[in-house]
Amino acid sequence: MTATKIHIRTDSELEAKAQSVLDHLGMDMTTAFNLFLTQMVDKEALPFEMDKSNVVVKKRPRSEVCGILKGKVWMADDFDAPLEEMREYME
Repeated sequence: MTATKIHIRTDSELEAKAQSVLDHLGMDMTTAFNLFLTQMVDKEALPFEMDKSNVVVKKRPRSEVCGILKGKVWMADDFDAPLEEMREYME
């Protein structure tokens, strides 16, 4: 098995609380995350029940969302050309 690194972002308070639970269980974060992934693959689903009370949606600022696409989306120089060709049919 080849090891790979996964970088995740989470709230620092959540990480500290999770680390405290894992310390009590004698487990490190890597082992816990690998356990989660293994269960997810085995069940072909999340290894716990989900309902709306479990879901926390973090809204991203528009500037952050748009920044994700920077350099990946552009407007072609002739973007309006097909519209010009169709103008006579649309009037």
